[in-house]
Amino acid sequence: MKRVLGIRAPTLYEETNLFRIYEHNVIPGLFQTPDYCAAMLSFWSRFLDAPNDLEEAVAVRMERQKILYQRGKRFAVILEEQALRIWFGDADTQANQLDRLLTVMSLPAVALGIIPLMVERGAVPSAGFWMFDNQLVALETPTASIEVTQPSEIDLYGRMFENLHQVALYGKPARDLVTRVAGELS
Repeated sequence: MKRVLGIRAPTLYEETNLFRIYEHNVIPGLFQTPDYCAAMLSFWSRFLDAPNDLEEAVAVRMERQKILYQRGKRFAVILEEQALRIWFGDADTQANQLDRLLTVMSLPAVALGIIPLMVERGAVPSAGFWMFDNQLVALETPTASIEVTQPSEIDLYGRMFENLHQVALYGKPARDLVTRVAGELS
C-alpha cells in the first residue's frame, strides 16, 4: 500500500486505535521479519520494474512495527492458512517468519486468528484489506492502492471482517496450526 502505508502511514498509524487486518496470501508488514519483508519486496520491485530502494523500504517497515507496543493500540488480524504457506525467501526465512508470528500472537494488544484451509465459511473476500478504526479501509493490488472512505462501504468491510472472524481459529488452536505448518518445513 504505497501511499496509504507509505506517505500517510505515520499519521494514519498514530491516529488509529483499532487496526483490523485481513490477509489471504501474505503475513502483514507489521508482523514481518526483515528477511521475509526483503524477499517479498524484492519480488514486487523486480515484477513492477520499480526503483530498488529495498534497504530503505525494509527499514521503514521494521520501524513501523513499534506501533505494536504503543499503549492504546489494538490489532485484530485474520490470516488465511494459505498466508502461512506462501514462501518469500528460503525455508529458513519462512521458519523465522512463522516463529515471529508466534511471538506476535502472544502480545496483549494482538488478537490473531487463522482460517484453516478446509473449513466451511459464509464469506470469501476477493482481496486482503486493512481497516483503520472506522475511518478508512485500504486495499492493495499489484498496480494500485485503493482507499475506501465512504461510511457505508467501510461498514461492509466491517461485516466481512466479522464473518471471517466467525470461522477463524484463535489462541492455542491458532498457535498449534502455525506450529504444525512450521514443522512441515523440515
